[in-house]
Amino acid sequence: MNILYPMLLVITLSGILFLLLGATRVPSIIKYFGKLQAAKHSDDLRPNLPSSARNITDNYNHLFEQPTLFYALVTYIYLMEHADSTHLYLAWLYAALRIVHSVIQITSNNVSYRALIFLGSGACLMLMIIKEVVFFVS
Repeated sequence: MNILYPMLLVITLSGILFLLLGATRVPSIIKYFGKLQAAKHSDDLRPNLPSSARNITDNYNHLFEQPTLFYALVTYIYLMEHADSTHLYLAWLYAALRIVHSVIQITSNNVSYRALIFLGSGACLMLMIIKEVVFFVS
């Protein structure tokens, strides 16, 4: 199986969150159109959003933090033709954990569970990086 598939899954997750973000913000944009200057920075808008909409916004932003390293790493592994069963397993696990992280954040937003999932996905990345560094230096 191609290592790019788990990357596509995380990209798809970002697309879904973009749609949710739009769905939660468009009503306010329509309601306050022409009077949005006070919200020129996303932090200015946050206090006026319901908690569920803030969770979606935060999760959307999180998908442009750690996952960007995942995208770069998977692309590197693919281009170097280093994808093996270990990398595939870790990439799929990473994608699954990011989905779980998103579901937790946009529903209960239980920070303890989110932190565990975040650490798990970070561990997947670190193991993939270590595997590549070991390959490089040997």
